[in-house]
Amino acid sequence: MRTRPERVLPQPPGRGLRHRPWRDYALFLVLVLPNLALLALFVYRPLIDNIRLSLFDWNISDPVATFVGFDNYREWWSRPDSWDIVTNTVVFTLAAVVGSMALGLALALLLDRKLFGRNVVRSAIFAPFVISGAAIGVAFQFIFDPSFGLVQDVLHRLGVHEVPDFYQNPRWALFMVTVTYIWKNLGYAFVIYLAALQGIRADLMEAAQIDGASRWTTFTKVLLPQLRPTTFFLSITVLLNSLQVFDIINVMTRGGPLGTGTTTMVYQVYQESFRNFRAGYGATVATIMFLVLLMVTLVQVRVMDREQQ
Repeated sequence: MRTRPERVLPQPPGRGLRHRPWRDYALFLVLVLPNLALLALFVYRPLIDNIRLSLFDWNISDPVATFVGFDNYREWWSRPDSWDIVTNTVVFTLAAVVGSMALGLALALLLDRKLFGRNVVRSAIFAPFVISGAAIGVAFQFIFDPSFGLVQDVLHRLGVHEVPDFYQNPRWALFMVTVTYIWKNLGYAFVIYLAALQGIRADLMEAAQIDGASRWTTFTKVLLPQLRPTTFFLSITVLLNSLQVFDIINVMTRGGPLGTGTTTMVYQVYQESFRNFRAGYGATVATIMFLVLLMVTLVQVRVMDREQQ
């Protein structure tokens, strides 16, 4: 005699999941709390301490700090060298961002095809990015030396006998530092763009070729729009990295010539804090720089969000 199978009644919704949300919250806290603790300890606390220190006049060799309120900010606003340093920072940053991204994209397009020895060339382009900036600065000191450097030798062979003095002329010194930084960090933009080119839709490129579009039209109307998220990402990261460059400037020019010829805001923080022993004023410059970076980053992220919608 056959028995009828027992009918399994469905459980009310949520009955079997009553304790699951608490387990999910507990797992979330276990995974997130260590990271939040590290961020609070090594990022947010130093940031708050730096803002607090900017309200004091403190010699780092003196155990006592004097509260001065916003006097450091007023001094920074009224000092004439502050605007020269801001100009150096803006020129250096814009040149570094545009130069490294443009050259990185050009090299990525060139090496994103089957060429003999392309892997060796790719490695050679990326290698300077992992080398110490101080070491590269020392090497490029000899390259730009106006007496026996590689640059003056090449210019002499081309018939140019008046070689720029990269160590006495502030404009040429800033040019020298910028070129050195672009050469060092070119590999970063190159690798990111090269990885992005692997995800380009081939059907859109083929459709453009079938329609008879020129190479320039294909590049501007088909390729660049697909690289837009990568370009926004690089614009943020390269901008933040270039604004924080210190080692190359310290090795090659020490902020000179003529006082502030190549001094940027990051290097000014070092000078005021550890050379002039004015840690409070150095913290003021660092706070101003942080606020500027925060606003620029928020604008970039906002624009990127609009582009993706």
